[in-house]
Amino acid sequence: MGDVRGRHEQLSPPDRELPGGGDLDPATYGEPSRHESVYDVDAVQDPVDLELAWVALAAGIPLLAICRGLHIVNVVRGGSLVQNLPVHHRHHEHDLLFDRAHERFGFAGPSVRASCYHHQALDRLGEGLAVVARATDGVPEAVLIDAPGWAIGVQWHPEDTATSDPDQAALFAELVRQAESWSRPFQR
Repeated sequence: MGDVRGRHEQLSPPDRELPGGGDLDPATYGEPSRHESVYDVDAVQDPVDLELAWVALAAGIPLLAICRGLHIVNVVRGGSLVQNLPVHHRHHEHDLLFDRAHERFGFAGPSVRASCYHHQALDRLGEGLAVVARATDGVPEAVLIDAPGWAIGVQWHPEDTATSDPDQAALFAELVRQAESWSRPFQR
């Protein structure tokens, strides 16, 4: 994906949220066929998002990868996806228990409530991704991403409940805190 020097300057503000959206083309992670449930594949957006994730991770730009964004990061790091879960997590809320590192997400404790809307999930983990929370059915819901800067991913949609759930608001506050810390060396 090229040389990262200077390209991080094109990313503004000094943080990245890779949000949810349509499905990533299975060809990007080596799948020769597409499950009938795969939807809203965007041949223009996919390479842009893959490049954005690669640059942000390589440059150490604080990154919060949400749902599709988590899928993008996993694929950039060589992972793959389950194209269609046996039981979808659409319009579904459930409790998660972190086995470690909840504080990296800004959470006060290891238990959080997640609002989900997805039919896909991480399959083979990409290099440098570590699952720290799973749904009761085993679906990875939160990951740490090994990168020079703060980088995490969640399978759920924290924006759905951030106005009413202090944990989800804390996740976005942590992104802002990390971005402010990261940008200080660049301020004049």
